[in-house]
Amino acid sequence: MNRLGNRIAQLILKGFSNHYRVFQAQTSQVQLHFANGGWDEIQDISAKRISLYDKRVNETVSYLKEHFTLNGLDEKLWRAIKNSYTQLVSFHPQPELAETFYNSVFCRLHHRKYFNNQFIFVESTLTTPPVPIAEEYKSYFPVVNGLKPTIKEIFTQFDFKVSFIDLERDVKKLVHAFLNQSKTVRHSSHLLRFDILKAPFYRNKAAYIVGRVISKSGTQPFIVAILHDVNKGLYIDAVLTNAIQMRVIFGFARAYFMVNTRSPSGLVKFLNQLMPNKTSAELYNAIGFHKHGKSEFYRELLDHLAHSNDGFEVAKGTPGLVMEVFTLPSFPYVFKVIRDRFGDGKPFGRSTVVKRYQLVKQHDKVGRMADTMEFSNVALPRTRFNTELLERLQQSIGQSLEFDNEYIIIKHLYIERRMTPLNLFLQNATNTEKRHVINEYGKALKEMMSANIFPGDMLLKNFGVTRHQRVIFYDYDEVQYLTDMKFKAMPKSNDFFDDPSSYSVGPKDVFIEQLSTFVTTNQQIRDILLEYHPELVDPVFWQTQQRNITNGITTELYPYPNEVRFNQP
Repeated sequence: MNRLGNRIAQLILKGFSNHYRVFQAQTSQVQLHFANGGWDEIQDISAKRISLYDKRVNETVSYLKEHFTLNGLDEKLWRAIKNSYTQLVSFHPQPELAETFYNSVFCRLHHRKYFNNQFIFVESTLTTPPVPIAEEYKSYFPVVNGLKPTIKEIFTQFDFKVSFIDLERDVKKLVHAFLNQSKTVRHSSHLLRFDILKAPFYRNKAAYIVGRVISKSGTQPFIVAILHDVNKGLYIDAVLTNAIQMRVIFGFARAYFMVNTRSPSGLVKFLNQLMPNKTSAELYNAIGFHKHGKSEFYRELLDHLAHSNDGFEVAKGTPGLVMEVFTLPSFPYVFKVIRDRFGDGKPFGRSTVVKRYQLVKQHDKVGRMADTMEFSNVALPRTRFNTELLERLQQSIGQSLEFDNEYIIIKHLYIERRMTPLNLFLQNATNTEKRHVINEYGKALKEMMSANIFPGDMLLKNFGVTRHQRVIFYDYDEVQYLTDMKFKAMPKSNDFFDDPSSYSVGPKDVFIEQLSTFVTTNQQIRDILLEYHPELVDPVFWQTQQRNITNGITTELYPYPNEVRFNQP
């Protein structure tokens, strides 16, 4: 039994190793595409990496089914498999990710009633890395060669395969900007140390260098953004020391970073020291390991349930026709389940909704679309649901529910960061706040547009306001590609009577002139929207954006404020 268990454990670990090798091979290609200005190729890799995990899990499951008799659960065998696997990953450079891969394989082979610590890693067996792993960062000491030469050395150590336009100039601007942003913490120009992560973080058209300054005055995290002008070379675009700005760059409304790492746990540990408000789940998601991010999140959820006593309740906001949404007040997330039946006006089914959520998952979210975590067979304690809520859920999502003693099993759900619905935020907002968030709403539409995304349902209730008053879209059941839509001008009455067939309304037709009237009945809000974004009600504007996308003309969007940019080359 032990020999068989060890053999199966080794095969599962081999499946994980194959996945990690392919994942890192894809990630490694980004460096060359960045050097060559291959922006479309970078986007393609970003999307492809998301599906790599499930392919490798399915391959491993198929192999085990083909070569072993695994009908039903042999409890003794699977305890031996888990024990052998635990020993194997204790000396592995990516042990936490390997545990998650094992869980995925087991869960596709067996019934959810066996999803406990006897057979899977509900709780990780890892506390601290048992084997020393080379640090993910390198330290530099200005006391040896001076401040600016040391900073130049930092940037020249990265093999971008293309030269800087004027690194001397960039370093001067970098030092000046850093000092201006760090007035509250004064570092001696020599009595300090730079800790720099060895690998750059790639996303879209930028590379980011992440590090920290350590001195007697304290620790100062920073992120440096590097852009590539394909006609000239590299240049430093900005340095960020503001904690909020750094969290936005690693935020839940952004595409995942692509970064080469041998030790994801070491990378996450370093990032968590720089951004202590970010959870492990958020950071694993941010660096592309979204499956393990789900594992970390689920452990956070279980821990929170064990240390809280409030009950689930319907999430605040206007109920949707497609999703039932509930939340736990003490936990900053919402749980979204596809309804059994959709309301009138939704001429599509469940499979379409799933595909549209997958579309957003694989797309560049441009900082305006919330990331979602998709789960199956989630067990939640029945005692945390009051009778009224339980009856509501049975009526709206009964087909997605199972009951197992003290647990309610939700067969399929999405989990997102909780935000204040924009329509509710406006009810108690000051005039200044109203102007800010409606301007943000217009920016969100334009930025999604630049990524070839049309939200479909643009009602204010489908947008959320973060704690930093950034407006984020979160309702994806009507999302489509912008270039698939037909933006039409409203018919003039005479034209309509002359040729009514020319104004027949198809499923892709949009009369965008109705936008301000459709999204709100509040005249003040309409006026603010038209003041900041009058072009949004002009069909020609939307048609022009479509042509630009078709012709490869894109709007540059930066995940940091314009005022911190160096505005060069």
